[in-house]
Amino acid sequence: MLVYLNGFLDYLRVQRRYSPRTVSLYQDTVERFYGYMLGQEPGKPADGAGKGEPSDRFRDLAPGEQISLLTALNIRGFVADGLDRGLNARTMNLMLSGLSGYCNYLLRQGLLDENPVKKIYRPKEKKRLPEFYREEALKEYFSRPVSPEYPSLRNRMIIMILYATGMRRAEVVNLKVGDLDRARRIFRITGKGDKTREIPVIPLLFENILVYLQARKSFFENCTSDSFFLTDKGETLYLQFVNKIVKDELSGLEGFGGKKSPHVLRHSFATHLLNNGADLNSIKEVLGHASLAATQVYTHNSFEQLKKIYITAHPRAKKGG
Repeated sequence: MLVYLNGFLDYLRVQRRYSPRTVSLYQDTVERFYGYMLGQEPGKPADGAGKGEPSDRFRDLAPGEQISLLTALNIRGFVADGLDRGLNARTMNLMLSGLSGYCNYLLRQGLLDENPVKKIYRPKEKKRLPEFYREEALKEYFSRPVSPEYPSLRNRMIIMILYATGMRRAEVVNLKVGDLDRARRIFRITGKGDKTREIPVIPLLFENILVYLQARKSFFENCTSDSFFLTDKGETLYLQFVNKIVKDELSGLEGFGGKKSPHVLRHSFATHLLNNGADLNSIKEVLGHASLAATQVYTHNSFEQLKKIYITAHPRAKKGG
């Protein structure tokens, strides 16, 4: 087995406080690299892969050999192989970040003399603007009648929370009833890196939350769970459940072409705030971004919007003007 991987995963969980999903991605990257070196076909993770338990398919790989395989030449081959298999530059750069983290961990353990990933040229990524939905489309969606039954109200509330607060999908899944401060009308959220932030709850959202919580209480009379959202059976939500709700709710509606995902609703929240005059620092705090650079990507969407308005409205921009 990969004898150093367990310690690395524990380091990510305990010291870096990474989310289970991020830890799983780092684990998958390391195992993919060694699988490539052993000539194994990449595919569905085997054994404990992706579950916090390193796979035993590397049981014949000696500890010393595991270290010796971490060379710049081998990692370049791993990147080239991934690109040849159709993985995009962004995916390969994420894998390189995972491998770099693993090598840095081994450096601190005195098992490596240098980090070979630092010698690797990173594939150039195509610039992609965040997708977002038009304000008019979302306004039309929220004006549609909804059944007073719990499942329907829950589905509508999931969309509303994602759009009105900019929460991440995992934050919605982990949201608790106790995270809502009714007196101050805020959500207190623990996000990436175990960092806590406060998100204002606008009046319309607050009113709908009260209606939703009453329906939740009536539908699950004996429920003791503090989870804000529950499945039809009263269980805690999971990530794919939220994905399905967003897709089901928005499919077939005008203005919601393209990708239908929780993250696009988060992008819509940030883009619409910026278009309506909110400053970047405020948006950064509400989104829970670690740096302003991550938030600045939304300025490109606003600029594209400005160009469209300019072309439509400015007399000198019109054809023949």
